[in-house]
Amino acid sequence: MKKKFITVNDVIATSATLINGGECISLSIPKEFSPNKKLVFQLKVLYEDDHLAVIHKPAGILVSGNSFKTIANALAQNIQRSNLPDATKPQPVHRLDYATTGVLLVGKTSSSIRALNRMFEDKMVEKTYFAVTIGEMNDRGKITSEIDGKKSQSNYKLFESVSSKRFGKLNLVKLKPQTGRRHQLRKHLSSIDNPILGDKEYGIENLILSGKGLYLHAYSLNFIHPFTNKQVYFKDEFPQKFKKIFISKIAETY
Repeated sequence: MKKKFITVNDVIATSATLINGGECISLSIPKEFSPNKKLVFQLKVLYEDDHLAVIHKPAGILVSGNSFKTIANALAQNIQRSNLPDATKPQPVHRLDYATTGVLLVGKTSSSIRALNRMFEDKMVEKTYFAVTIGEMNDRGKITSEIDGKKSQSNYKLFESVSSKRFGKLNLVKLKPQTGRRHQLRKHLSSIDNPILGDKEYGIENLILSGKGLYLHAYSLNFIHPFTNKQVYFKDEFPQKFKKIFISKIAETY
């Protein structure tokens, strides 16, 4: 109405226009008018039902925020609308960093978004990441250094190490964060002098790899489906750049 697209008996309507019955009401939207700019961005959907969806998040895109190009803005065109009464715009229920790849969980109804958010808050979702780190490492360990003044914990297990002329040693490391602080895994690994390969923010200055992105991958999510009560396990295969370094170990184990 504000854009004067509505007429009553060929007269532009306003909020003061009275309707008595029998009028001809028309809506005419010009072809060039686009009410909302739409982001066209194809996503790989790993799983979906009427309650939730699981997608692959590529590197180089924000999950949500004020930017136009975000996963949140691309979801509606990639995910089927739920058939349930409280179906709503699909919404990510946790975060992955801009440079991180991997499995991302999405709610498709108001009730599932609430339930999944609560499960993350209550630590009922088991998250597993893999990273390529630099330097000598113990076979396994627990990192508990505080982040932003808050208690934090990340557990790691070393799977394979290879020699590197430039970096000395590169490691394939399995990570299980027990808390969810911002940049937790990146900060924790940096704090033990094993930064993630490609980390420009927390890496060692003369050992920063440019042009290949961050070698951090959200590999799997494991939890009880809040509406079917069945155990579900979703995983996202390793990026090609991981396979180029650890092809034999990845093929053997996963």
